Formats: sequence, structure tokens, C-alpha cells
Amino acid sequence: MINNQIKHVWQRFAQSFRLMVGVPEYRVYVEHMRSAHPEQAIMSQEEFFRERLEARYGSKGRLNRCC
Repeated sequence: MINNQIKHVWQRFAQSFRLMVGVPEYRVYVEHMRSAHPEQAIMSQEEFFRERLEARYGSKGRLNRCC
């Protein structure tokens, strides 16, 4: 029981940390797509992270800023 609680707290902490630094969660994306958009194809993990990089930084993941 305590091990499950520790595992749950650790998972929440890790998820919060990833969100703070801007790393999206593929598992959450897949769950959302299956429940909300079952008719649409689910991107592979590689496609998902590439798309998130492009959405965040533009220019296909390359930074084109001076600062």
C-alpha cells in the first residue's frame, strides 16, 4: 500500500517536472486521442515529439533566434 502511494507521488512529481520544463507526455496524448478522437490516427512517439518541437520552436525544431 505504501509502495503504491510512493509510486503515485513520484509519478505526479515527474509529470509536474516535465510540464514545468516543457516536455509533453506521449502517454497522456495517446489516452486523449483514444478517448476524444478515436477516428483519428495516433502519431508515433517520434512523430509526437517532432511535432511538439515544431509547435514550440517553429522551423522544424531549429532555433533561428539570436537570443
